[in-house]
Amino acid sequence: MGVTGSGGSDSDAKWSVIVHGGAGDVPESGRPGQAEGCAAAARAAGEVLAQGGSALDAAQRAVVVLEDDPRFNAGTGACLTDEGTLELDAALMEGGELRGGAVCALPPFRNPIAIARALLDEGRHILLAGEGAARFAENNGFTRAAAESMITDAVRARFAKGASKPEGYAGSTVGAVARDAQGRVAAATSTGGMFFKRVGRVGDTPLLGAGTYADDGAGAGSATGIGEAIIRICMTKTAIDWLRQGMGAEEAARASALLLEERGRGRGGIILVDRRGRFGWARSTATMSWAAWTDAMPAPLMGH
Repeated sequence: MGVTGSGGSDSDAKWSVIVHGGAGDVPESGRPGQAEGCAAAARAAGEVLAQGGSALDAAQRAVVVLEDDPRFNAGTGACLTDEGTLELDAALMEGGELRGGAVCALPPFRNPIAIARALLDEGRHILLAGEGAARFAENNGFTRAAAESMITDAVRARFAKGASKPEGYAGSTVGAVARDAQGRVAAATSTGGMFFKRVGRVGDTPLLGAGTYADDGAGAGSATGIGEAIIRICMTKTAIDWLRQGMGAEEAARASALLLEERGRGRGGIILVDRRGRFGWARSTATMSWAAWTDAMPAPLMGH
């Protein structure tokens, strides 16, 4: 199929943020709403950055907004396993000391990205799974949610159609990358994974270097798409290394999406911000909702 869409900015920015709402094939009727959801997340993150906040706080804030938006496949509105249950993945990474926090196969909690942040702040481990992640969350003040409160009618209807009809589901992995006024970068990603995945399946999102990566010396990235393919090529780390070698953010995003098809044997997309605040995005799918905002823009840009 090749890379069917890409874009970005060539201008340095004091601060910048770009978010995505997942690569896939959202029906025409759902595309404007997903773009608007991304714009709301970018606006929330931009407000953090405009007030002098950190890239890490901004990326987390954007993803919280998207996790709370039932139009996306993360947090409330996330897709279901083949047993009809919720298992959530999320990760955060900051580019200074390369600290990260991630959870995977997490039972229902409203904002998995906040639990990943608590793990990052604690600093002992990077990745916790399943009931171990849930126990850590509860020990740090988070409350389990009733699955029924997070599974939307749209998700139930999609599940009822069965695994043989995957087309048309609106929503996918969400992510954000940011660069703050101090030159720090961060990335955050959250997902329910793929519909009808096996219980215990873990995709690229919580794996640093696959779905999420940040390094102040180069930039930050968040990927979306077929997780197994993204893992094969260590997509975000590969893109960040290209930034380090001098590629522009848009060029690195496009090259990553092409590599995902050619070597990863899958489709998807990526958002990037480099160490100078320039952003880029690319996809090889029919859609990938996104929004971006910098200090030089009066309002977020958005698209799908």
